Amino acid sequence: MMRSLFSGVSGLKSHQTRMDVIGNNIANVNTTGFKSSRTTFADTLSQTLSGASAPKGTVGGTNPKQVGLGTGVASIDILFTDGSSQSTGKNTDLALSGNGTFVVKNGNETYYTRDGAFEFDSEGNYVLPGSGLYVQGWTNTGTDNTTVNTNGAVGNIQVVMGKSMAAKATEEATYNYNLNSSTPIVSSYTFTDGNNTVQTQSTLGTYIKATTAQPVTLTMSDGTKQTVTSGIYTVGRSLPITTTVTFYDSLGGKHTAALLWQKNDTSTVTYKDPDTNKDVTKTCNNWTIYASPTKIKEDDGSTTTLTWTQATVSFDEDGVQRAGKVSGTMALTEDANTAAKCDATTDIIPTARTTSSVANATLTATHSSPSGSSTNEITIDFSKLTQFSGNSTINATADGYAAGVLKSVAIDSSGTIQGTYTNGERRAEAQVAVAQFTNASGLTKTGNSLYQTSNNSGEANVKTATDLGVTITPSSLEMSNVDIANEFSDMIITQRGFQSNSKIITVGDEMLETLINMKR
Repeated sequence: MMRSLFSGVSGLKSHQTRMDVIGNNIANVNTTGFKSSRTTFADTLSQTLSGASAPKGTVGGTNPKQVGLGTGVASIDILFTDGSSQSTGKNTDLALSGNGTFVVKNGNETYYTRDGAFEFDSEGNYVLPGSGLYVQGWTNTGTDNTTVNTNGAVGNIQVVMGKSMAAKATEEATYNYNLNSSTPIVSSYTFTDGNNTVQTQSTLGTYIKATTAQPVTLTMSDGTKQTVTSGIYTVGRSLPITTTVTFYDSLGGKHTAALLWQKNDTSTVTYKDPDTNKDVTKTCNNWTIYASPTKIKEDDGSTTTLTWTQATVSFDEDGVQRAGKVSGTMALTEDANTAAKCDATTDIIPTARTTSSVANATLTATHSSPSGSSTNEITIDFSKLTQFSGNSTINATADGYAAGVLKSVAIDSSGTIQGTYTNGERRAEAQVAVAQFTNASGLTKTGNSLYQTSNNSGEANVKTATDLGVTITPSSLEMSNVDIANEFSDMIITQRGFQSNSKIITVGDEMLETLINMKR
C-alpha cells in the first residue's frame, strides 16, 4: 500500500509537469518562431520480489516478480518542426524554414533564434528590436556590387540609409542580339547634276552626298526606292544603322556615343576553329562601323572627343560573328558628277573596310575642361552579335554609373540585403547568416525566443541559407508550430491521468484506514 501511494504521487508530479508544458505551449500559440515542447514519461526502478528461474527437468522456468515504483519525466523535447509563414509586408522581416536558426549577438554572448522580426535601428544596425541584439552576417566591403564575400567570420550587419556610392567610369560595352542579314544595300542612285542632267550611278564603291539642293533617289537591292536630302550614300553599301553607347566618365558624367553600322560587300573570312585550332575559310557578310559625330558638345560646356579606329565585323554563312582575316576590298570614289562635294572636316567620308574582322575594338573618349574627368578607354565587345534574317535588334549595354545615395533596401530569399541607389544601381550590401545544429532540439532556451548551445546540441555550423539548404521568406514571419487541437487532446489525457493517480492515493489511504481500524 505504501508503494502505491508513492507511485500515485510520482504520477501526480509527472502529469503536473506535462500540464505545465502544455500550458506553456498554449500560452505561446502566437509567439513568433516559437517551438512547442512535448513531455515523455518512463517508469522508475522496480522492486524485485523474486527473481526469474530457468527451466529444470520437468519444471519450467518462472518470470521475475517485480513491483513498479511509479513514473518519472523521461524528457521534455523541443519540436523543431516548421511553423507556418505569415506575410507581414515589412521588408525587413524574415521567416526561416528548415533546420536552421538566425544568429544574434549581445557583446560576446551569441544566441540563436527563429524570430525574424528584424529591423534597422537609428544607426543602420540590423537588430532584433525587442532586445536590441545584433543580427549576424557578412557585410560587403568590396567593389563587387553583385555578391557578398561570405568566406570570413560573421559580424554585425550595418546598412546606413543615405550612404553614398562613388561613380564608376565605363570600361566595357557589349553589343547583343541580331543584325538583319537581309538588310538591303544601295544598288544604284539617281540625281540631277549642276547642268540639270539626270545622272544614274551603279558602279560599286561610288558615293554621293545628298543635299536639299541636290536630292538623291536611292534604289535598294530589294527593289525599293527612296529620296534623301542629307547624308552620304555608297553603291554596294546599306543605309547606316545608328546605335548608341551610353557611358560614364570618372566623375559620373553621362555621355552618349553614336556608332553607325553599314553593311557592305560579301567576301570570305578566315579564322581559327576553336575545336581543331585549324584555319577555316567561309563566305561572310561584312559590316563597317563608324563613330559619328566624333566631337560632342556637352551641357557643361566641355567637349567630348571620340577616337575610334574604323572596325569591320564579319558574320559567316551560319550567322556567327568571326574574328579573322577578310579577303578583298572595295575601292571607294566620290561621284565625279556631283555638285555637292564632301567636306572632310564636317562629313564622314566612306573609306574602304579593313581586311580584318575583330571581336572587339576600343573607343577612346577625351573630355575637355571644365569636365575635369579622366579619359575613358572603353572596350567594345561584338562577340555576342549574330546575323540572321529578321529585324535588326542590335543593342549596346555598358558598365559604369553615376554617383548615387542609398534610398531603399530589400532582402531576397538567400538573405542578401539589396540596396537600391538614386543612380539606379543595386548593390548587395550584406547577407544574413544562418546557423545549423546536428541536434537543434538539444539547444537551451534562454527566454525572449532565444536559444544557446548546450552539451548535446552540437556546435553551430554558420553558413548562408543556400549553403545549408534552408529557405528564407522575406517580408514574412514564422508562426508558432503549436497545434491547438493536439494540445487540447493532450490536456484531456493529462487531466485524466492526473485524476487516475489521485484515485490511487485516495484508495491507498482508505486501505490504510481500514487496516488501522482492525485494532479497534
